[in-house]
Amino acid sequence: MRIAIVADIHANLTALDTVLRHAGVVDAVWSLGDSVGYGPQPGQCIARLRELGALMVAGNHERAATGAISTEDFNPDAAAAAQWTKARLTLEERAFLDSLPEVALEGEFTLVHGTLRDPIWEYLYSYEAAIGHLALQETPFGLFGHTHVPTLVVEDEHLPRGCELLRLQDGEKVDLGGRGGKLVVNPGSVGQPRDGDRRSSYALYDSQENAITLHRAEYEIGATQKLMEEARLPGWLIKRLAEGR
Repeated sequence: MRIAIVADIHANLTALDTVLRHAGVVDAVWSLGDSVGYGPQPGQCIARLRELGALMVAGNHERAATGAISTEDFNPDAAAAAQWTKARLTLEERAFLDSLPEVALEGEFTLVHGTLRDPIWEYLYSYEAAIGHLALQETPFGLFGHTHVPTLVVEDEHLPRGCELLRLQDGEKVDLGGRGGKLVVNPGSVGQPRDGDRRSSYALYDSQENAITLHRAEYEIGATQKLMEEARLPGWLIKRLAEGR
C-alpha cells in the first residue's frame, strides 16, 4: 500500500494537484490539517480531498474558517485570510470542516495537526513539546503538521532529552522497522513551505518497504500568486510563497 501524506495545503490547489501527480498512483491520502486558510482556493481543495476519500484531521485554520474558534490569536494577515475564507465557504463546506476530528487513528499511525497535548494549536518545534506529545501517543508512529517544516522525531530514552528532532531532506527515507521507540513525522507543507525551500513538501508511506519517504515538488507558484492578488489577499502571504518562509 502507498499512502500520500500531506499537510498545510492552505487552499493552494495548484500545489496540491502537483503533489498528487508527483506521488503517482496511491491507495489513500492522509491530510494533517490546514487544508484551507491563506490561499485562494479553499472550496476547490476541500472538494479535491473529498473526491479522493482522504482521511482528514482538523487544524486551526479549519476551525477558524467555520467560526469554531476566534482569530484573535492569529497574526493580522492570517486573520484577514481566515475571514476571507469563511465568507467564501458554503454552509455544507463549513459543516464538513466542523465534522473533522482533531485526532485520527489509522492502524499503527496517529494523525494530528499540532500535538496530542493541543491538537490544533501547539507547534511541535521543541524537545519539551515532542516529549509531551510522545507521552500521549499510543501508536508506534505519529504524523503531524502545523510547523510547515519536514521533521522527524525519534524517541530514545537513552538520550538526555528523551528524543531527537531531525530535519528531513528531499528523498530522505525513514525506516519504520527495527526501532525501540516511537517515531513522529511531519511531511512539511504542500501549499506554504517555511523551511527556505519554496517547493511543495509531502511524504509517501510504502507499507511494503515499511518506510516513509519525504518528497519535494516544484509547482507553478505564479499561478497561485495571481489568484491571491485577484482575491486581494494580504501581500505578505503572496510574497512568502516564492521565498519558502
